[in-house]
Amino acid sequence: MCHAELVVGSGQTPLGEVLPRHAGEAVSTALNDTRVVLVNGARQSGKSTLVRLLAKDRAAEWRNLDTAVVRQAALADPAGFVAFPGLMVVDEIQRVPDLLLAIKEQVDADPSPGRYLLTGSARVLGLRALPDALPGRVETVELWPFSQGEIDGTPDRLVDALFTEGENLRHTSSVTRAQYAERVVRGGFPEAVARSNPRRRERFFDSYVADLIARDVSQLSEIERTSEMRALLRMLAARSGQLLVANALSDGVGLSARTVHRYLALLEEVFLTKRIPAWSRNVSSRAISTPKFAFVDSGVAANLLGADARSLVRPDGLFGPLLEGFVLMELARQLTWSEERAELFHYRTKEKVEVDAVLENRRGRVVGIEVKASSTVRPDDFRGLRHLADRLGDDFLVGVVLYTGTQTLPFGPRLRAMPVSALWEVPAGGGASESG
Repeated sequence: MCHAELVVGSGQTPLGEVLPRHAGEAVSTALNDTRVVLVNGARQSGKSTLVRLLAKDRAAEWRNLDTAVVRQAALADPAGFVAFPGLMVVDEIQRVPDLLLAIKEQVDADPSPGRYLLTGSARVLGLRALPDALPGRVETVELWPFSQGEIDGTPDRLVDALFTEGENLRHTSSVTRAQYAERVVRGGFPEAVARSNPRRRERFFDSYVADLIARDVSQLSEIERTSEMRALLRMLAARSGQLLVANALSDGVGLSARTVHRYLALLEEVFLTKRIPAWSRNVSSRAISTPKFAFVDSGVAANLLGADARSLVRPDGLFGPLLEGFVLMELARQLTWSEERAELFHYRTKEKVEVDAVLENRRGRVVGIEVKASSTVRPDDFRGLRHLADRLGDDFLVGVVLYTGTQTLPFGPRLRAMPVSALWEVPAGGGASESG
C-alpha cells in the first residue's frame, strides 16, 4: 500500500505517523500497464498526496489546474500543455476537460504505459465522458476519505471474509457504543482525523461544505439559492441511510421536485453523497426500486446535524441512521480494493421487509447485512435476512447483523450477529479475530 502523509492525533495511530492507503497499490499497478490512470474522489480525501508519493520516484512533470496561471496555459494550448515524454501528473483534470482529447493524441502516438496520472474531484465536466474520450486507454481508481482500517492499521477485509468464510466467521470486540459514536463524528477526511479537538474538527467540516458549494457545485451548475442547498443537506443528513424520495424532500425545503433532483445529482457528482441502488433479482414482486443514499463521510453528516459523540448515544439521538450510513460507506470503500468483485445494494419490499446492505458477487452469491446501533440483538432483527435466505436458497451465503455489542452470536443457519468493528478488524482469511 502507498503511504499518505498525515498528522494523526486520534485512534490507534500515533501522532505524526504516515498512513498507508489501500488505493496506492491499485494506482501503482495500473501505471505499469495502462497509459492513463485517473484517481477520482472527493476533495481533501488525499488524492494529491497519494499521487505525489507515487510520482516522486518516476521523474514526473506536475501540473496543478487549481492554480490560475497553470489553468490558463492549459486552456490556451492544450496540445502543448500535455506534451511531455515521461509521466505527467495533471491535478484536478475536471478544471480543463479539453485536455482529454490532447492526452488521447499523445498516448495514441506513444502507447507506452504510465504516460499520464490524473486526479479529479467531480464526475462531470468531461470525467463522465472520459471513457469515451480515452476508450481502452484509461483506468479509474476511486479514492475515498480514510477507512477505519487505514486509520487504525487493521485489515479492512470483512467483505472478502464474508464471501470466503460465511457463517464460520468469528469476531470479538472491546469497542464500546461511545467509541463507535466517536468514529462516526470523526469520519475519515485526513484533515478531520488529524484534529483531536472536536471544535477544530467542526470548523474543518463547516469550511469543507461551504467551499464545496461555493466552488465545485457552483462550477458544475449555476445555483442562485445556496441557502436552500444547505437546508437540503441538513435534511439529507437527518435521513442518512433512508430512501431517496425527492418529492418528500422538496416539501421540506421549499424547492420543486425537479430542482431537488438536480441538487441531489450535483451532491453525488462532487462525492458528498452516494446512492445505494435497490436490489431485487425478482425474489419478490413487491420489491421497490427506490435507491437509498448516505453521506460519503459520516463526520460531514454528523456536523450538519450539530451532533457530537455524546449527543448521538442519547435515547433521542440519531445514532442509528448515522451508524447505518457509516457502515454502508465502509463497505463501499472496501469494495474498491476487495478481491471479491461484488456490488452494493439495499433491499426493501412494499411491506417494509428490508435489508440495509446486499452484496452480490459476479456469480450471483449474496451476503446480507443489517446494522443496529444497540448492543443487544433480537431474533426479529433478522427478519429481512431470513426473507432473503428463504428466497435465494444456496445463493445466500450468510446474513449478518452488525451491532455495537462484543461477541459473534449464532441466530440460526447462515445467520450471525457480529460487532461492527469486524468491518475493519477481520482479516481477508477470515477465521476468528479479536479486537484490542
